[in-house]
Amino acid sequence: MLELRRVSLPLVAPFATAHGVTTERDVLLVRAIRDDGVEGWGECAAPAEPTYTSEYVDGAHALLREYAWALDTVKGHPMAKAAVEAAVLDAELRATGTALREHLGGTRDRVVAGVAIGAAHDVGALVGEVHRRVDEGYRRVKLKVMPGWDVEPVAAVRREFGDELLLQVDANGSYAGEDTSALRALDDFGLLLIEQPLTDDDLDGHATLATRLRTPICLDESITSAMVAAHAIDAGACRVVNVKPGRVGGLAEAKRVHDVCVERGADAWVGGMLETGVGRATILALASLPGFTLPGDVSASDRWYERDLTPPFVLDPADGTIAVPTSPVDPIPEMLDEVTVSCERLERPQR
Repeated sequence: MLELRRVSLPLVAPFATAHGVTTERDVLLVRAIRDDGVEGWGECAAPAEPTYTSEYVDGAHALLREYAWALDTVKGHPMAKAAVEAAVLDAELRATGTALREHLGGTRDRVVAGVAIGAAHDVGALVGEVHRRVDEGYRRVKLKVMPGWDVEPVAAVRREFGDELLLQVDANGSYAGEDTSALRALDDFGLLLIEQPLTDDDLDGHATLATRLRTPICLDESITSAMVAAHAIDAGACRVVNVKPGRVGGLAEAKRVHDVCVERGADAWVGGMLETGVGRATILALASLPGFTLPGDVSASDRWYERDLTPPFVLDPADGTIAVPTSPVDPIPEMLDEVTVSCERLERPQR
């Protein structure tokens, strides 16, 4: 049996990117319930609107309501598929007493956490936000950039914190055309990487841009499978890959993308999608794999939510790490009931 549950969680503060401003998460959770009563949880990464990706939460919900038991016949819809895969796998691993980290081949007990900071209303507010996150213990900061909000804020942060801060930027594909002057100007700030500067279908453009920049290009939205990752790296379109299970269709394919990066000597890290604790447990286990060489977007629960669905994941300020779960992570029943908007169960069709 599968349960499709929609929950709504407000963010602690609005999060602005090139695709708009998010103030709350409309989340689709999937619960898989085995015949023996063992259950597992998965979280769909699809956003509320089809602006960042063609998938969106209402569409994922409708697809799973209709095709949950026949996903092998469905083209596309990786985020919906990933949620079901995560729930079913979680149930299977609970039945055998196996931790997800162990199943994936993870080697770390703790992972270094990075934090993503959205575009601010002014540079001073941005610098203040970075101060708060650095004071909390985050070792790597990612700034959202877009045309008109790029060189000035990055320069201000670099001036304030010096070269010691691990700093990177994410454009979410917002730059286009031949004018790459702003991206070339970012070369002067010693960034770890520039993430997804051009549109997701422009591998050739990224390969050309890479020859004009000293800063490594990282691809995110462009990487939809291990095959695409291999092609992008081989074509010189990127030297770094952001791996998101939802974007590539699940943990199995995310592990294959990780392996491609290891084989080709590319850096890799685990990206985030404003996950609740259900999804955060999954990406923490993935981030424990040895081929993830850079801090990922695996921030603590309180980066996004005043109260998480699960017991909170906490950042250790001493070393900027978060513990990888070694036992199943469940939503808190009272919290789950409080934020649930709808819930329905899907029985497996009789053969």
